[in-house]
Amino acid sequence: MKKNDVDSKIIGLAGNPNVGKSTIFNTLTGLKQHTGNWPGKTVENASGRFSFQEQDYILYDLPGTYSLIAHSKEEECARDFICFEPHDAILVVCDAVCLERNLNLVLQTIEITPNVVVVVNLIDEAEKKKIHIDIPILQKELQVPVVATSARSGKGIKEMLTTLAKTVSQTTTKKQQPIVYPPAIQHAQEMLLPFLNDFITVPLPSSYVALKLLLEEQSFMEELQKHQDCSFLEDPLFTEQLRKAHAYLETHGITKDKRMEYVVQAIVQRTEEIAKHCISFRDQDYQKRDRKIDRILTNKWTGIPIMLLLLMGIFWITMVGANYPSQLLFDLFQWLKEYILWFLQAIGSPSILTSILVDGVYHVLTWVISVMLPPMAIFFPLFTLLEDFGYLPRIAFNLDKIFRKCSACGKQALTMCMGFGCNAVGVTGCRIIDSPRERLIAMITNNFVPCNGRFPTIISIITMFFVGFSNSFGASFKSILLLVLIILLGIGMTFLISKILSKTLLKGVPSSFTLELPPYRKPQIGKVIVHSIFDRTLFVLGRAIMVAAPAGLIIWCMANIHINGLSILNYCANFFDPFAQLIGLDGVILMAFILGFPANEIVVPIIIMAYLATNQITDFSNLMELKTLLIDNHWTWITAGSMMLFSLMHWPCSTTLLTIKKESGSWKWTLLSFLIPTLCGLIACFLFTTIARCFI
Repeated sequence: MKKNDVDSKIIGLAGNPNVGKSTIFNTLTGLKQHTGNWPGKTVENASGRFSFQEQDYILYDLPGTYSLIAHSKEEECARDFICFEPHDAILVVCDAVCLERNLNLVLQTIEITPNVVVVVNLIDEAEKKKIHIDIPILQKELQVPVVATSARSGKGIKEMLTTLAKTVSQTTTKKQQPIVYPPAIQHAQEMLLPFLNDFITVPLPSSYVALKLLLEEQSFMEELQKHQDCSFLEDPLFTEQLRKAHAYLETHGITKDKRMEYVVQAIVQRTEEIAKHCISFRDQDYQKRDRKIDRILTNKWTGIPIMLLLLMGIFWITMVGANYPSQLLFDLFQWLKEYILWFLQAIGSPSILTSILVDGVYHVLTWVISVMLPPMAIFFPLFTLLEDFGYLPRIAFNLDKIFRKCSACGKQALTMCMGFGCNAVGVTGCRIIDSPRERLIAMITNNFVPCNGRFPTIISIITMFFVGFSNSFGASFKSILLLVLIILLGIGMTFLISKILSKTLLKGVPSSFTLELPPYRKPQIGKVIVHSIFDRTLFVLGRAIMVAAPAGLIIWCMANIHINGLSILNYCANFFDPFAQLIGLDGVILMAFILGFPANEIVVPIIIMAYLATNQITDFSNLMELKTLLIDNHWTWITAGSMMLFSLMHWPCSTTLLTIKKESGSWKWTLLSFLIPTLCGLIACFLFTTIARCFI
């Protein structure tokens, strides 16, 4: 990030997770970035522009973090921006309800740069809980401007912008050190200052650099070397002085493994002092309601059952609600097909081109849209409502003990939930896991959670072969129950493979983490629906369409190019058939999964095309017609069961694998992410088929 626009002021937007930082970002810039009510939502720098009082600003939304003592990617990213990137001011957003905890980040930011505006957000919620914050006293304690806001309603935003404009326009003066460290640490810092004052060229206080040297914070030093000449670190005089400073700390009982503890203790002590002066509680039991709810939702006996019931409820609404709009879309696309054919004929399109466009590309695209759009338009808003309400961190809390037994991280529960919508999104969400080892485990196992592209296939098979076509409540309940059991199997495989990986390729002990349980909040239903549709539904659908169109072309070519009377599609299916029979499938099904590598949504259309031995994807008005076709091609309940198992456990789609490569930076882990679920799927299908055939 460079100040390439001399007329624009560069502002960093920092804050703890879940304090309304992204809401402020969206309010100022107008960009539609999703705002979620659970920690770790923002994991990258998002930027946007806004103007105020004829001044242009560039706003960078930094990752949500609790501290600048970097132990995670989020902390490193926020720290590096504040320390090394050119900026005119930093807005630090705090939660008025949990201000004392937020002051940790505030003090560390002021320690780096004096150009800070503290935004005490969610002030309305604090007032409801009878928490009073004395803004003038807080401002006096921090020695930087402080503004109270309620970003959701827009309260205080104008005052915040006015304060920001004053801050960036005036020359800042050096302020008193915001954090008072133990005398021994202060003296050790002073021992290094004469050297650092001469060498440090980046706009950082020499005292801050000295502290990082005393802490031996490697990631900071690596970043420092990128921004200035650090040859002084090899200077004999300086290295000797640094050695003396470390020795001085040792003589005062501050050993190497205790230095960080003393620093953190000093920060916490200072936050407590400030909080004591400016925060008062008129109702000491202001969290009573949240605690009552948590006694139920996080109880070891009721937490997981309630989680499963909610899951069942979401899928029931999704399944029942998606049927009618899916049929409407099918009918609409059939109607449009006639007009497309008429148009192509009118312009004299060659028959082969018409067949490619309509029988290949158009049919695949319309199938994907009809199958994916309705359930996503229902599932994502429901899921986002739980997120906005504050329930998702409770899921992580409930599953943390199980994940720890697997030597994994409880935050993996959050990334697993994200995988229900899209596995690629779930992989990206793994950034919230601090440990690289545990992050890799989460990425490799994310595919065991069925994404939105696999749900329609699993649901259709359940309906056709295991429940029937009745619209009764009993049939719907059986469908949901079977679907949840399939999902639980996927979650069970996640636990099992996580345990195996932690004992073999990724050995290690589970790391501890602090998971914030945010206060329960009334969801903003309108914003949730808009954001979930535009940020999630249309995003995932758009990506599926991008791969479905070329896939439709490839499928058409394979179905239409014949050798000795058989299409290439049939040749491939016959080649795979002997192996496929061993795992309860057939060559057509296995070939469909291979061709469906770009998007799981096109697996069923390929199967239909191959079975019909036609040159096009034929539309089916209902599942009864499709069931007849499948039975005519020797499908049994064993085939259906194996199909569901392989849908649940097979290689990730191309988008997910590319995301894993990007996040891990390694082809090795990308290949393992491909092989592990595939081997699990093959073994599961073989065992199921072998056992099932014993009862026939």
